[in-house]
Amino acid sequence: MDIENMKAFVAAAELQSISAAAAKLNHLQSNMTAKIKKMEAHYEQELFIRSSKGVQLTKEGKVLYDQFKKMLLIWEETENKMKKYDEKLRIGAMMSVGGAQLAGSLSRLYQMYPDLSVTLKTGSTEYIEEQLLLGHIDLAFTIGSLDNKNIHYEKSGIEEMLIIGGGIEENTGLEAYLEGKNLLMLSDKCLYLSILQDLFAEKKINQGEIIEVGDMQTLVQLASIGMGISLVSKRIAKRFNINQFLEVPPSYRYVNMYMITRVHHQLTPIEKQFAELSHTLMDH
Repeated sequence: MDIENMKAFVAAAELQSISAAAAKLNHLQSNMTAKIKKMEAHYEQELFIRSSKGVQLTKEGKVLYDQFKKMLLIWEETENKMKKYDEKLRIGAMMSVGGAQLAGSLSRLYQMYPDLSVTLKTGSTEYIEEQLLLGHIDLAFTIGSLDNKNIHYEKSGIEEMLIIGGGIEENTGLEAYLEGKNLLMLSDKCLYLSILQDLFAEKKINQGEIIEVGDMQTLVQLASIGMGISLVSKRIAKRFNINQFLEVPPSYRYVNMYMITRVHHQLTPIEKQFAELSHTLMDH
């Protein structure tokens, strides 16, 4: 089993689509399909469940996926050490993009590279994209995008959004609850703010003041005591043990997460390892 076949299998598993995996790796879809079938023949097991919507890993496929991820990380580590790339990482992330998960990724990398030099920028999507184009960072995770032609966007996941605030009960109605509420935000340039404002405008709901907090833990605490409401991802709600929330209307509920780089930037082995580790941890 060679590295390229492993990469093909992992890409198909993560994107849940053989055609999308083929596009990502610049393969013909027929070649990608042949690679998957060859693996299934080699292991004498069905690895994917096919449907009109794409592919899903079988139980046996999940076992193989976990093993291939470990092997690819070791491969990238070997490439980095043998080719003697600089042990540096310059990354960015929105403040709402899994700080705990990114910390976990960095912790793993420090175990591999004790002398690793890390630059980390956090802020709004606008700020992160600006830092990328200025050359201050090389790789970042954002929620939403500004569709800049000089930036390469690779979809890395989907965030499901929830509304949090004080006094939410099982029978709380969305529109009545939101009327006149202050909006708690990490930044006045936060994508979540524009989503909430669009929701208020569509439903013709009056909004209160915009309160910029700047820290996720503080935002959650202020929302819980009733100072206002906020839009957060389901993952963040789970991390802070938030059990009372309101579901967002379908047209506002899902937001794409992207891994971004400058156009034509070639990821170093360490950057690839960081991306793979982050992807794995954010799925848990």
